[in-house]
Amino acid sequence: MDLNYSPEDVAFREKTRRWLEENVPRQDLKTLDERKAWHRTLYEAGYVGMLWPKEYGGWGATPMQQAIVQDEMARIGAPPPINGLGIGFIGPTIIVHGTDQQKQRYLRKMLTAEEIWCQLYSEPNAGSDLASLKTRAEDTGDHFVVNGQKIWTSSGPIADWGILLCRTDLKVPKHKGISCFLLNMRQPGVEVRPLKQITGLSLFSEVFMTNARAEKDDLIGRLSQGWEIAQTTLGYERGANSLGRVTRYAISYHQLVHAAKELKRGGRPLIDDPVVRARLGKMYAELEVQRYAGLRVLSGLNKGETPGAASSITKLSYTEFEKRFYETALEILGPWGQQMVAGEDFEEVDTSSGEPGTFATAFLWSRAGTIYSGSSEVQKNIIGERVLGLPKEVRADRIAR
Repeated sequence: MDLNYSPEDVAFREKTRRWLEENVPRQDLKTLDERKAWHRTLYEAGYVGMLWPKEYGGWGATPMQQAIVQDEMARIGAPPPINGLGIGFIGPTIIVHGTDQQKQRYLRKMLTAEEIWCQLYSEPNAGSDLASLKTRAEDTGDHFVVNGQKIWTSSGPIADWGILLCRTDLKVPKHKGISCFLLNMRQPGVEVRPLKQITGLSLFSEVFMTNARAEKDDLIGRLSQGWEIAQTTLGYERGANSLGRVTRYAISYHQLVHAAKELKRGGRPLIDDPVVRARLGKMYAELEVQRYAGLRVLSGLNKGETPGAASSITKLSYTEFEKRFYETALEILGPWGQQMVAGEDFEEVDTSSGEPGTFATAFLWSRAGTIYSGSSEVQKNIIGERVLGLPKEVRADRIAR
């Protein structure tokens, strides 16, 4: 894509900057209702769902315009929108595989955050080996009855709907007997139990389904097409939202630089230490690499390309970078890292009962990125086998035989 700013891009940036300066909340958004209200304000201004087609409630913007909005939000420290799982990859999956009825029913409310979404994929014994999932959906005639358990469900405690993978055929190989449904999380047969994380927050949860109901109209694609559909979702999850993550890193970076200018060690500002400056410079260079990687993904999406297996490269890159980023931040800040607020958005967490996250919190959270959406080890296998065409991994126990 052409990364030079056209006159139209320059005008769009100026317009976006003025709007944000006039509308960004002056106080912290501590409750879910406050986050939703800000999200709707952003959406109505054209800054949420920018790349979605207009027919589904999006704005049909260009990747460059979305990049400009992300840049300007980072510059001013604006709170990000919520419902990231829905807008980032569940909605795009419905656009690719869903029926017209499903698109009309769900997509606009997803964009406006009237309905918050979660992803019901992983199970206690089916994490990286997702195809081993046991949750069942049985056809009872006019609907499906769902029984099973999911775990590590991000946004589960506040979700209204979820995209669900479950087994509908026990007689075929495990990858072939899986179907995909949209599931009402507010029905009596769904129990959500928040899980406490190392950060002290409860972003994700266990979800238990006991005779829960999945409507036949909410089947995505065909029966037993779930594994194929899951690859679409995971492709968007691993790559399509990478630029939004870069915005959060940029906010944290600017806060870190500001802290380094204000805080002193040995009577001198931290920023005067040549080692600190070198580390900050290296972080900035790596941050730019992540930003351009995100722009590359957006460019491909704008051309009608799906993320595919190559999204594993992006996912592996930004999650490993995130660990290095916050580890370096704590090395620079020392004890102040326990107090300095980081540029986190807490995904869809209602933070009314807790304090804003520190750099130490972000450091702890960064470990999760190398596990969710497929661990770093899984991403390396995908890159080797499906992107580079290398032979499949051979397990050591098989070699021993």
